[in-house]
Amino acid sequence: MVSVGELSPASGTTTDVVYKVDDTPRWYLCILLGIQQYLTMFGATVAYPYLISPKFCIGENDPARGYITSTTFFVSGLGTLIQSIFGTRLPIIQGSSFTLLVPTFAIMGLPQWKCPSEEAIIAARDPGINKSLPVTDEELREVWQSRLREIQGAIIVASLFEVAIGFTGIIGFLLQWITPLAIVPTVALIGLSLFEEAASSASKNWGIAILTVLHYNNGLSFFKLFPVLLTIVIVWIFCAILTVSGALKPTDPARTDLRLQTLYSSPWFRFPYPGQWGLPTVSTGAVFGILAGILASVVESVGDYYACARLAGAPHPPTSAINRGIFAEGISCVLSGIWGSGGGLTSYSENIGAIGVTKVASRRVVQCGAIAMLLFGVLGKFGAFFNTIPEPIIGGIFCVMFSIVTGVGLSNLQCIDLHSSRNIFILGLSLFMGLTIPKWVEAHPDAVDVGNDVATQLIKVLLNTNMFVGGFIGFLLDNTIPGTAEERGLSGWREQGQNNNTCDGEISYKTYDFPFGMKFIRKFKVFSYFPISPTYDENIVVGKVKSLIKFKGILPQKKNTKYDINT
Repeated sequence: MVSVGELSPASGTTTDVVYKVDDTPRWYLCILLGIQQYLTMFGATVAYPYLISPKFCIGENDPARGYITSTTFFVSGLGTLIQSIFGTRLPIIQGSSFTLLVPTFAIMGLPQWKCPSEEAIIAARDPGINKSLPVTDEELREVWQSRLREIQGAIIVASLFEVAIGFTGIIGFLLQWITPLAIVPTVALIGLSLFEEAASSASKNWGIAILTVLHYNNGLSFFKLFPVLLTIVIVWIFCAILTVSGALKPTDPARTDLRLQTLYSSPWFRFPYPGQWGLPTVSTGAVFGILAGILASVVESVGDYYACARLAGAPHPPTSAINRGIFAEGISCVLSGIWGSGGGLTSYSENIGAIGVTKVASRRVVQCGAIAMLLFGVLGKFGAFFNTIPEPIIGGIFCVMFSIVTGVGLSNLQCIDLHSSRNIFILGLSLFMGLTIPKWVEAHPDAVDVGNDVATQLIKVLLNTNMFVGGFIGFLLDNTIPGTAEERGLSGWREQGQNNNTCDGEISYKTYDFPFGMKFIRKFKVFSYFPISPTYDENIVVGKVKSLIKFKGILPQKKNTKYDINT
Protein backbone atom coordinates (compact mmCIF):
# COMPACT_ATOMS: atom_id res chain seq x y z
CA MET A 1 0.00 0.00 0.00
CA VAL A 2 1.27 3.49 -0.88
CA SER A 3 1.63 5.86 2.07
CA VAL A 4 0.15 9.33 2.27
CA GLY A 5 3.63 10.81 2.26
CA GLU A 6 4.48 9.11 -1.04
CA LEU A 7 1.35 10.53 -2.66
CA SER A 8 2.08 14.03 -1.42
CA PRO A 9 1.10 16.63 -4.02
CA ALA A 10 3.43 19.07 -2.36
CA SER A 11 6.53 17.48 -3.81
CA GLY A 12 7.83 14.40 -5.50
CA THR A 13 9.78 13.35 -2.44
CA THR A 14 8.59 11.53 0.61
CA THR A 15 7.16 13.95 3.16
CA ASP A 16 4.78 13.85 6.09
CA VAL A 17 2.88 16.96 4.97
CA VAL A 18 0.26 16.50 2.24
CA TYR A 19 -0.03 20.17 1.31
CA LYS A 20 2.91 22.40 2.24
CA VAL A 21 2.83 26.12 2.91
CA ASP A 22 3.25 27.28 -0.69
CA ASP A 23 0.98 24.62 -2.23
CA THR A 24 -2.49 25.40 -3.57
CA PRO A 25 -4.97 22.48 -3.48
CA ARG A 26 -7.90 22.35 -5.92
CA TRP A 27 -10.46 25.08 -5.29
CA TYR A 28 -13.10 22.79 -3.78
CA LEU A 29 -10.51 21.24 -1.43
CA CYS A 30 -9.40 24.74 -0.42
CA ILE A 31 -12.98 25.58 0.55
CA LEU A 32 -13.63 22.36 2.49
CA LEU A 33 -10.27 22.35 4.24
CA GLY A 34 -10.62 26.08 4.95
CA ILE A 35 -13.99 25.55 6.65
CA GLN A 36 -12.37 22.78 8.69
CA GLN A 37 -9.73 25.26 9.88
CA TYR A 38 -12.53 27.66 10.75
CA LEU A 39 -14.35 24.98 12.74
CA THR A 40 -11.18 24.16 14.67
CA MET A 41 -11.02 27.66 16.12
CA PHE A 42 -14.78 27.85 16.50
CA GLY A 43 -15.10 26.66 20.09
CA ALA A 44 -12.61 29.12 21.58
CA THR A 45 -14.04 31.99 19.54
CA VAL A 46 -17.57 31.32 20.78
CA ALA A 47 -16.32 30.90 24.36
CA TYR A 48 -14.70 34.33 24.51
CA PRO A 49 -17.94 36.40 24.22
CA TYR A 50 -19.50 34.12 26.85
CA LEU A 51 -16.79 35.09 29.28
CA ILE A 52 -16.70 38.84 28.71
CA SER A 53 -20.43 39.54 28.26
CA PRO A 54 -21.35 39.24 31.98
CA LYS A 55 -18.42 41.52 32.88
CA PHE A 56 -19.82 44.15 30.50
CA CYS A 57 -23.24 43.80 32.20
CA ILE A 58 -24.88 42.32 29.09
CA GLY A 59 -28.05 40.35 29.89
CA GLU A 60 -28.39 36.68 28.99
CA ASN A 61 -31.14 37.36 26.44
CA ASP A 62 -29.60 40.52 25.06
CA PRO A 63 -28.93 40.28 21.28
CA ALA A 64 -25.68 42.15 21.96
CA ARG A 65 -24.06 38.82 22.85
CA GLY A 66 -24.66 37.64 19.31
CA TYR A 67 -23.38 40.94 17.91
CA ILE A 68 -20.10 40.58 19.79
CA THR A 69 -19.75 36.97 18.62
CA SER A 70 -20.30 37.98 14.99
CA THR A 71 -17.83 40.85 15.34
CA THR A 72 -15.25 38.45 16.80
CA PHE A 73 -15.62 36.13 13.81
CA PHE A 74 -15.31 39.06 11.42
CA VAL A 75 -12.13 40.52 12.90
CA SER A 76 -10.62 37.03 13.22
CA GLY A 77 -11.02 36.57 9.48
CA LEU A 78 -9.57 40.00 8.83
CA GLY A 79 -6.57 39.34 11.09
CA THR A 80 -5.94 35.91 9.54
CA LEU A 81 -5.78 37.43 6.05
CA ILE A 82 -3.33 40.10 7.25
CA GLN A 83 -1.10 37.49 8.95
CA SER A 84 -1.11 35.01 6.06
CA ILE A 85 -0.54 37.62 3.34
CA PHE A 86 1.74 40.24 4.93
CA GLY A 87 2.77 38.74 8.32
CA THR A 88 4.74 35.55 8.81
CA ARG A 89 2.87 34.07 5.81
CA LEU A 90 2.58 30.83 7.75
CA PRO A 91 -0.80 29.02 7.90
CA ILE A 92 -1.77 30.50 11.27
CA ILE A 93 -5.34 31.39 12.27
CA GLN A 94 -5.86 34.56 14.31
CA GLY A 95 -8.47 34.40 17.07
CA SER A 96 -9.49 35.94 20.38
CA SER A 97 -6.55 36.25 22.77
CA PHE A 98 -7.35 34.71 26.15
CA THR A 99 -4.36 36.55 27.60
CA LEU A 100 -6.56 39.66 27.66
CA LEU A 101 -9.27 38.03 29.77
CA VAL A 102 -7.50 38.45 33.11
CA PRO A 103 -6.67 42.17 32.69
CA THR A 104 -10.17 42.79 31.27
CA PHE A 105 -11.71 41.19 34.34
CA ALA A 106 -9.38 43.23 36.55
CA ILE A 107 -10.43 46.47 34.85
CA MET A 108 -14.13 45.63 35.00
CA GLY A 109 -13.68 44.71 38.65
CA LEU A 110 -12.83 48.30 39.55
CA PRO A 111 -15.59 50.07 41.54
CA GLN A 112 -16.58 52.44 38.73
CA TRP A 113 -17.23 49.54 36.35
CA LYS A 114 -19.21 47.21 38.61
CA CYS A 115 -22.63 46.37 37.13
CA PRO A 116 -25.22 48.84 38.47
CA SER A 117 -28.71 47.99 39.70
CA GLU A 118 -31.81 49.43 38.05
CA GLU A 119 -32.10 51.88 40.95
CA ALA A 120 -28.55 53.08 40.35
CA ILE A 121 -29.24 53.56 36.62
CA ILE A 122 -32.34 55.62 37.39
CA ALA A 123 -30.49 57.68 40.01
CA ALA A 124 -27.77 58.50 37.48
CA ARG A 125 -30.21 59.95 34.95
CA ASP A 126 -29.88 63.49 33.67
CA PRO A 127 -32.01 66.07 35.50
CA GLY A 128 -34.24 66.45 32.44
CA ILE A 129 -35.33 62.82 32.47
CA ASN A 130 -38.23 61.66 34.63
CA LYS A 131 -36.72 59.47 37.34
CA SER A 132 -40.03 57.71 37.95
CA LEU A 133 -39.90 55.98 34.54
CA PRO A 134 -38.53 52.42 34.30
CA VAL A 135 -35.11 51.75 32.82
CA THR A 136 -35.17 52.02 29.01
CA ASP A 137 -33.41 49.83 26.45
CA GLU A 138 -31.21 52.81 25.49
CA GLU A 139 -30.01 53.14 29.08
CA LEU A 140 -29.23 49.43 29.31
CA ARG A 141 -27.28 49.62 26.06
CA GLU A 142 -25.26 52.54 27.36
CA VAL A 143 -24.37 50.53 30.47
CA TRP A 144 -22.58 47.79 28.52
CA GLN A 145 -21.41 49.95 25.63
CA SER A 146 -19.59 52.36 27.96
CA ARG A 147 -17.69 49.41 29.45
CA LEU A 148 -16.91 47.95 26.07
CA ARG A 149 -15.66 51.33 24.83
CA GLU A 150 -13.25 51.47 27.79
CA ILE A 151 -11.77 48.09 26.81
CA GLN A 152 -11.77 49.12 23.14
CA GLY A 153 -9.65 52.17 23.81
CA ALA A 154 -7.25 50.21 26.01
CA ILE A 155 -6.80 47.52 23.33
CA ILE A 156 -6.19 50.07 20.57
CA VAL A 157 -3.52 51.99 22.49
CA ALA A 158 -1.86 48.91 24.04
CA SER A 159 -1.73 47.20 20.63
CA LEU A 160 0.26 50.14 19.24
CA PHE A 161 3.07 48.96 21.54
CA GLU A 162 2.90 45.55 19.86
CA VAL A 163 3.04 47.24 16.45
CA ALA A 164 6.16 49.13 17.55
CA ILE A 165 7.78 46.00 19.03
CA GLY A 166 7.43 44.21 15.70
CA PHE A 167 8.20 47.13 13.38
CA THR A 168 11.41 48.15 15.19
CA GLY A 169 12.64 44.57 15.59
CA ILE A 170 12.70 44.84 19.39
CA ILE A 171 11.20 41.37 19.75
CA GLY A 172 14.22 39.87 17.95
CA PHE A 173 16.59 41.39 20.50
CA LEU A 174 14.42 40.63 23.55
CA LEU A 175 14.18 36.91 22.81
CA GLN A 176 17.51 36.33 24.59
CA TRP A 177 15.97 37.41 27.94
CA ILE A 178 12.63 35.65 27.52
CA THR A 179 13.34 32.28 29.15
CA PRO A 180 11.27 29.17 29.96
CA LEU A 181 10.99 30.24 33.61
CA ALA A 182 9.47 33.53 32.45
CA ILE A 183 7.05 31.88 30.03
CA VAL A 184 5.80 29.12 32.36
CA PRO A 185 4.11 31.35 34.99
CA THR A 186 2.91 33.82 32.36
CA VAL A 187 1.01 31.22 30.34
CA ALA A 188 0.10 28.80 33.15
CA LEU A 189 -1.51 31.55 35.24
CA ILE A 190 -3.86 32.38 32.37
CA GLY A 191 -5.58 29.05 32.93
CA LEU A 192 -5.16 28.84 36.71
CA SER A 193 -6.56 32.31 37.36
CA LEU A 194 -9.75 31.57 35.41
CA PHE A 195 -10.84 28.56 37.47
CA GLU A 196 -13.62 30.59 39.11
CA GLU A 197 -15.20 31.41 35.72
CA ALA A 198 -15.11 27.75 34.71
CA ALA A 199 -16.49 26.58 38.06
CA SER A 200 -19.25 29.19 38.01
CA SER A 201 -20.59 28.01 34.65
CA ALA A 202 -20.02 24.30 35.23
CA SER A 203 -21.69 24.33 38.66
CA LYS A 204 -25.02 25.31 37.08
CA ASN A 205 -25.34 21.60 36.22
CA TRP A 206 -22.29 19.49 37.08
CA GLY A 207 -23.73 16.42 35.36
CA ILE A 208 -23.85 18.12 31.95
CA ALA A 209 -20.47 19.79 32.53
CA ILE A 210 -18.77 16.48 33.37
CA LEU A 211 -20.43 14.84 30.37
CA THR A 212 -18.95 17.60 28.20
CA VAL A 213 -15.47 16.97 29.61
CA LEU A 214 -15.76 13.22 29.02
CA HIS A 215 -16.97 13.69 25.44
CA TYR A 216 -14.08 16.06 24.73
CA ASN A 217 -11.65 13.29 25.61
CA ASN A 218 -13.34 10.79 23.29
CA GLY A 219 -10.72 8.58 21.69
CA LEU A 220 -12.43 8.36 18.28
CA SER A 221 -10.28 9.64 15.42
CA PHE A 222 -13.13 11.79 14.09
CA PHE A 223 -13.23 13.64 17.40
CA LYS A 224 -9.54 14.46 17.07
CA LEU A 225 -10.37 16.62 14.05
CA PHE A 226 -13.25 18.59 15.61
CA PRO A 227 -13.12 17.94 19.38
CA VAL A 228 -14.69 21.21 20.58
CA LEU A 229 -17.38 21.50 17.92
CA LEU A 230 -18.53 17.87 18.07
CA THR A 231 -18.52 17.91 21.87
CA ILE A 232 -20.75 21.00 21.95
CA VAL A 233 -23.13 19.62 19.30
CA ILE A 234 -23.53 16.16 20.88
CA VAL A 235 -24.09 17.39 24.43
CA TRP A 236 -26.31 20.21 23.10
CA ILE A 237 -28.54 17.64 21.37
CA PHE A 238 -28.62 15.60 24.57
CA CYS A 239 -29.74 18.70 26.53
CA ALA A 240 -32.41 19.39 23.89
CA ILE A 241 -33.79 15.85 24.35
CA LEU A 242 -33.86 16.34 28.13
CA THR A 243 -35.61 19.69 27.65
CA VAL A 244 -38.33 18.34 25.34
CA SER A 245 -38.92 15.28 27.51
CA GLY A 246 -39.35 17.42 30.61
CA ALA A 247 -36.47 15.79 32.46
CA LEU A 248 -35.01 19.22 33.27
CA LYS A 249 -36.75 21.73 35.51
CA PRO A 250 -38.11 24.88 33.81
CA THR A 251 -35.32 26.98 35.37
CA ASP A 252 -32.47 24.49 34.89
CA PRO A 253 -29.55 26.28 33.13
CA ALA A 254 -28.99 23.14 31.04
CA ARG A 255 -32.25 23.69 29.15
CA THR A 256 -31.92 24.72 25.50
CA ASP A 257 -34.95 27.04 25.40
CA LEU A 258 -33.87 29.65 27.95
CA ARG A 259 -32.18 32.04 25.49
CA LEU A 260 -34.23 31.55 22.34
CA GLN A 261 -35.36 35.18 22.55
CA THR A 262 -31.80 36.18 21.64
CA LEU A 263 -32.09 34.23 18.38
CA TYR A 264 -35.50 35.66 17.52
CA SER A 265 -34.50 39.27 18.15
CA SER A 266 -31.27 39.13 16.11
CA PRO A 267 -31.27 40.23 12.44
CA TRP A 268 -30.43 37.82 9.64
CA PHE A 269 -27.70 40.07 8.34
CA ARG A 270 -25.67 42.57 10.31
CA PHE A 271 -22.43 44.03 9.02
CA PRO A 272 -19.97 44.84 11.85
CA TYR A 273 -18.43 48.26 11.34
CA PRO A 274 -15.72 50.31 13.07
CA GLY A 275 -16.92 52.25 16.10
CA GLN A 276 -20.28 50.47 16.20
CA TRP A 277 -20.48 50.96 19.99
CA GLY A 278 -19.41 54.61 19.92
CA LEU A 279 -16.11 56.45 20.32
CA PRO A 280 -13.62 54.40 22.42
CA THR A 281 -12.41 55.88 25.70
CA VAL A 282 -8.87 55.66 27.03
CA SER A 283 -7.52 55.53 30.59
CA THR A 284 -3.91 54.94 31.60
CA GLY A 285 -4.59 52.13 34.06
CA ALA A 286 -6.68 50.16 31.57
CA VAL A 287 -4.06 50.58 28.82
CA PHE A 288 -1.22 49.21 30.96
CA GLY A 289 -3.42 46.38 32.24
CA ILE A 290 -4.24 45.28 28.69
CA LEU A 291 -0.58 45.82 27.72
CA ALA A 292 0.39 43.06 30.17
CA GLY A 293 -1.88 40.70 28.25
CA ILE A 294 -0.54 41.92 24.90
CA LEU A 295 3.05 41.23 25.94
CA ALA A 296 2.10 37.75 27.12
CA SER A 297 0.42 37.19 23.76
CA VAL A 298 3.61 38.27 21.96
CA VAL A 299 5.68 35.68 23.83
CA GLU A 300 3.08 33.00 23.15
CA SER A 301 2.87 33.85 19.44
CA VAL A 302 6.63 33.64 18.93
CA GLY A 303 6.47 30.05 20.15
CA ASP A 304 3.53 29.40 17.84
CA TYR A 305 5.54 30.59 14.81
CA TYR A 306 8.29 28.06 15.47
CA ALA A 307 5.80 25.27 16.14
CA CYS A 308 3.80 26.03 12.99
CA ALA A 309 6.93 26.11 10.81
CA ARG A 310 8.04 22.75 12.20
CA LEU A 311 4.67 21.05 11.60
CA ALA A 312 4.24 22.67 8.19
CA GLY A 313 7.62 21.50 6.90
CA ALA A 314 8.78 25.10 6.46
CA PRO A 315 12.23 26.48 7.33
CA HIS A 316 13.05 27.90 10.75
CA PRO A 317 11.40 31.39 10.76
CA PRO A 318 14.00 34.12 10.23
CA THR A 319 14.08 37.13 12.53
CA SER A 320 12.38 39.27 9.88
CA ALA A 321 9.40 36.87 9.74
CA ILE A 322 9.04 36.93 13.53
CA ASN A 323 9.21 40.74 13.58
CA ARG A 324 6.66 40.93 10.78
CA GLY A 325 4.37 38.42 12.47
CA ILE A 326 4.23 40.43 15.70
CA PHE A 327 3.79 43.61 13.65
CA ALA A 328 0.84 42.04 11.80
CA GLU A 329 -0.71 40.82 15.06
CA GLY A 330 -0.41 44.33 16.49
CA ILE A 331 -2.20 45.78 13.45
CA SER A 332 -4.90 43.10 13.78
CA CYS A 333 -5.37 43.89 17.48
CA VAL A 334 -5.75 47.60 16.68
CA LEU A 335 -8.43 46.74 14.11
CA SER A 336 -10.11 44.40 16.59
CA GLY A 337 -10.27 47.26 19.08
CA ILE A 338 -11.63 49.66 16.47
CA TRP A 339 -14.33 47.17 15.44
CA GLY A 340 -15.23 46.53 19.10
CA SER A 341 -14.94 42.75 19.50
CA GLY A 342 -14.10 43.13 23.18
CA GLY A 343 -10.72 41.43 22.79
CA GLY A 344 -7.50 41.28 20.82
CA LEU A 345 -6.17 38.70 18.38
CA THR A 346 -3.38 36.17 18.65
CA SER A 347 -2.12 33.04 16.90
CA TYR A 348 -4.28 30.01 17.66
CA SER A 349 -2.40 26.93 18.84
CA GLU A 350 -5.51 24.82 18.12
CA ASN A 351 -5.10 25.32 14.39
CA ILE A 352 -1.37 24.69 14.55
CA GLY A 353 -2.17 21.38 16.23
CA ALA A 354 -4.71 20.66 13.49
CA ILE A 355 -1.86 20.81 10.95
CA GLY A 356 -0.18 17.92 12.74
CA VAL A 357 -3.41 15.88 12.51
CA THR A 358 -4.62 16.72 9.00
CA LYS A 359 -1.15 17.19 7.41
CA VAL A 360 -2.56 20.20 5.55
CA ALA A 361 -0.36 23.31 5.89
CA SER A 362 -1.37 25.24 2.77
CA ARG A 363 -1.51 29.01 3.13
CA ARG A 364 -4.40 29.11 0.64
CA VAL A 365 -6.47 26.80 2.84
CA VAL A 366 -6.10 29.13 5.82
CA GLN A 367 -7.03 32.11 3.66
CA CYS A 368 -10.20 30.30 2.57
CA GLY A 369 -10.96 29.73 6.24
CA ALA A 370 -10.49 33.46 6.86
CA ILE A 371 -13.01 34.29 4.14
CA ALA A 372 -15.47 31.88 5.80
CA MET A 373 -14.99 33.79 9.07
CA LEU A 374 -15.78 37.08 7.36
CA LEU A 375 -18.95 35.66 5.80
CA PHE A 376 -20.24 34.06 9.01
CA GLY A 377 -19.45 37.28 10.86
CA VAL A 378 -22.04 39.08 8.73
CA LEU A 379 -24.78 36.52 9.51
CA GLY A 380 -26.44 37.91 12.64
CA LYS A 381 -28.54 34.79 13.29
CA PHE A 382 -25.43 32.63 13.16
CA GLY A 383 -23.75 34.38 16.08
CA ALA A 384 -27.00 34.54 18.07
CA PHE A 385 -27.67 30.82 17.50
CA PHE A 386 -24.48 29.76 19.24
CA ASN A 387 -25.17 32.09 22.13
CA THR A 388 -28.11 29.83 23.02
CA ILE A 389 -25.72 27.06 24.09
CA PRO A 390 -26.59 26.02 27.68
CA GLU A 391 -24.17 27.46 30.21
CA PRO A 392 -23.13 24.11 31.80
CA ILE A 393 -21.82 22.97 28.39
CA ILE A 394 -19.73 26.11 28.14
CA GLY A 395 -18.55 25.49 31.70
CA GLY A 396 -17.36 22.01 30.74
CA ILE A 397 -15.54 23.41 27.71
CA PHE A 398 -13.95 26.05 29.96
CA CYS A 399 -12.67 23.33 32.32
CA VAL A 400 -10.99 21.57 29.41
CA MET A 401 -9.68 24.68 27.64
CA PHE A 402 -8.24 26.38 30.72
CA SER A 403 -6.68 23.10 31.83
CA ILE A 404 -5.01 22.77 28.43
CA VAL A 405 -3.74 26.37 28.61
CA THR A 406 -2.24 25.62 32.03
CA GLY A 407 -0.68 22.43 30.69
CA VAL A 408 0.78 24.23 27.68
CA GLY A 409 2.42 26.73 30.02
CA LEU A 410 3.85 24.01 32.23
CA SER A 411 5.12 22.06 29.21
CA ASN A 412 7.89 24.64 28.86
CA LEU A 413 9.47 23.08 31.96
CA GLN A 414 10.74 20.17 29.88
CA CYS A 415 13.94 22.08 29.08
CA ILE A 416 14.91 23.25 32.57
CA ASP A 417 16.57 21.31 35.37
CA LEU A 418 13.80 20.51 37.86
CA HIS A 419 16.35 19.06 40.30
CA SER A 420 17.75 22.56 40.82
CA SER A 421 16.63 24.27 44.03
CA ARG A 422 17.11 27.60 42.22
CA ASN A 423 14.59 26.70 39.54
CA ILE A 424 12.12 25.18 42.02
CA PHE A 425 12.22 28.39 44.05
CA ILE A 426 11.66 30.66 41.03
CA LEU A 427 8.87 28.48 39.63
CA GLY A 428 7.05 28.03 42.91
CA LEU A 429 7.32 31.66 44.00
CA SER A 430 6.19 33.07 40.63
CA LEU A 431 3.13 30.79 40.49
CA PHE A 432 2.24 31.25 44.17
CA MET A 433 2.62 35.02 44.20
CA GLY A 434 0.85 35.23 40.83
CA LEU A 435 -2.22 33.83 42.58
CA THR A 436 -1.75 35.42 46.01
CA ILE A 437 -1.09 39.09 45.24
CA PRO A 438 -4.11 39.61 42.91
CA LYS A 439 -6.35 37.87 45.44
CA TRP A 440 -5.12 40.17 48.21
CA VAL A 441 -5.54 43.31 46.08
CA GLU A 442 -9.08 42.23 45.18
CA ALA A 443 -9.94 41.76 48.86
CA HIS A 444 -8.29 45.05 49.90
CA PRO A 445 -9.00 47.54 47.06
CA ASP A 446 -8.29 50.56 49.26
CA ALA A 447 -4.92 49.30 50.45
CA VAL A 448 -3.18 50.46 47.26
CA ASP A 449 -3.07 54.25 47.11
CA VAL A 450 -0.03 56.21 45.94
CA GLY A 451 -1.70 59.62 46.10
CA ASN A 452 -2.43 59.88 42.36
CA ASP A 453 -5.67 58.50 40.91
CA VAL A 454 -4.15 57.50 37.56
CA ALA A 455 -1.08 55.86 39.11
CA THR A 456 -3.22 54.10 41.72
CA GLN A 457 -5.55 52.68 39.08
CA LEU A 458 -2.57 51.54 36.99
CA ILE A 459 -0.94 49.72 39.91
CA LYS A 460 -4.24 48.11 40.90
CA VAL A 461 -4.85 46.75 37.39
CA LEU A 462 -1.32 45.37 37.09
CA LEU A 463 -1.36 43.79 40.55
CA ASN A 464 -4.81 42.33 39.79
CA THR A 465 -3.44 40.65 36.65
CA ASN A 466 -2.19 37.21 37.67
CA MET A 467 -0.05 36.54 34.62
CA PHE A 468 1.69 39.92 34.89
CA VAL A 469 2.60 39.36 38.55
CA GLY A 470 3.77 35.78 38.05
CA GLY A 471 5.48 36.44 34.71
CA PHE A 472 7.29 39.52 36.03
CA ILE A 473 8.57 37.68 39.10
CA GLY A 474 9.73 34.73 36.99
CA PHE A 475 11.39 37.03 34.44
CA LEU A 476 13.14 39.11 37.12
CA LEU A 477 14.40 36.23 39.24
CA ASP A 478 15.56 34.06 36.33
CA ASN A 479 17.60 36.91 34.87
CA THR A 480 19.13 38.01 38.21
CA ILE A 481 19.76 34.82 40.23
CA PRO A 482 22.96 33.14 38.93
CA GLY A 483 22.47 29.90 37.03
CA THR A 484 24.06 28.02 34.16
CA ALA A 485 22.51 27.88 30.69
CA GLU A 486 21.89 24.15 31.11
CA GLU A 487 20.29 24.67 34.51
CA ARG A 488 17.97 27.41 33.21
CA GLY A 489 17.01 25.31 30.19
CA LEU A 490 18.45 27.76 27.66
CA SER A 491 20.69 25.21 25.96
CA GLY A 492 17.90 22.72 25.37
CA TRP A 493 15.51 25.49 24.32
CA ARG A 494 17.93 26.85 21.71
CA GLU A 495 18.65 23.34 20.47
CA GLN A 496 14.90 22.78 19.99
CA GLY A 497 14.69 26.00 18.01
CA GLN A 498 17.58 24.93 15.77
CA ASN A 499 15.99 21.53 15.21
CA ASN A 500 12.71 23.12 14.17
CA ASN A 501 14.05 23.42 10.64
CA THR A 502 12.70 20.31 8.93
CA CYS A 503 13.10 21.70 5.43
CA ASP A 504 13.74 18.93 2.95
CA GLY A 505 15.75 21.13 0.60
CA GLU A 506 12.85 22.01 -1.71
CA ILE A 507 11.37 24.78 0.46
CA SER A 508 13.52 27.90 0.82
CA TYR A 509 13.20 31.07 2.81
CA LYS A 510 11.13 32.41 -0.10
CA THR A 511 8.24 30.94 1.87
CA TYR A 512 8.44 34.06 4.04
CA ASP A 513 8.69 36.55 1.15
CA PHE A 514 5.91 38.99 0.28
CA PRO A 515 3.53 37.75 -2.45
CA PHE A 516 4.56 40.67 -4.65
CA GLY A 517 7.20 43.41 -4.91
CA MET A 518 10.18 41.22 -3.95
CA LYS A 519 12.20 42.20 -7.06
CA PHE A 520 11.87 45.85 -6.06
CA ILE A 521 12.79 45.15 -2.43
CA ARG A 522 15.85 43.10 -3.36
CA LYS A 523 16.98 45.79 -5.79
CA PHE A 524 17.62 48.33 -3.01
CA LYS A 525 19.93 47.52 -0.11
CA VAL A 526 18.15 50.05 2.13
CA PHE A 527 15.37 47.50 2.77
CA SER A 528 17.88 45.23 4.52
CA TYR A 529 17.82 47.75 7.39
CA PHE A 530 14.04 47.41 7.95
CA PRO A 531 13.30 44.72 10.60
CA ILE A 532 10.03 43.68 8.91
CA SER A 533 11.55 43.39 5.42
CA PRO A 534 12.17 39.84 4.09
CA THR A 535 15.68 41.01 3.17
CA TYR A 536 16.45 42.27 6.69
CA ASP A 537 19.91 41.33 7.94
CA GLU A 538 20.41 42.06 11.63
CA ASN A 539 24.14 41.33 11.34
CA ILE A 540 24.49 44.31 9.00
CA VAL A 541 22.38 46.56 11.21
CA VAL A 542 24.21 45.68 14.44
CA GLY A 543 27.54 45.88 12.62
CA LYS A 544 26.73 49.42 11.45
CA VAL A 545 25.76 50.44 14.98
CA LYS A 546 28.97 48.94 16.32
CA SER A 547 31.03 50.78 13.71
CA LEU A 548 29.29 54.04 14.62
CA ILE A 549 30.09 53.52 18.30
CA LYS A 550 33.74 52.85 17.46
CA PHE A 551 33.82 55.95 15.29
CA LYS A 552 32.67 58.01 18.25
CA GLY A 553 35.52 56.57 20.28
CA ILE A 554 33.31 54.76 22.78
CA LEU A 555 34.72 51.31 22.00
CA PRO A 556 38.39 50.47 21.32
CA GLN A 557 39.30 49.76 17.71
CA LYS A 558 40.02 46.13 16.84
CA LYS A 559 41.17 44.81 13.50
CA ASN A 560 39.74 41.74 11.80
CA THR A 561 36.91 41.46 14.33
CA LYS A 562 33.93 39.50 13.05
CA TYR A 563 30.54 40.23 14.57
CA ASP A 564 28.75 37.29 16.12
CA ILE A 565 25.03 37.79 16.70
CA ASN A 566 25.06 35.18 19.50
CA THR A 567 27.31 37.45 21.59
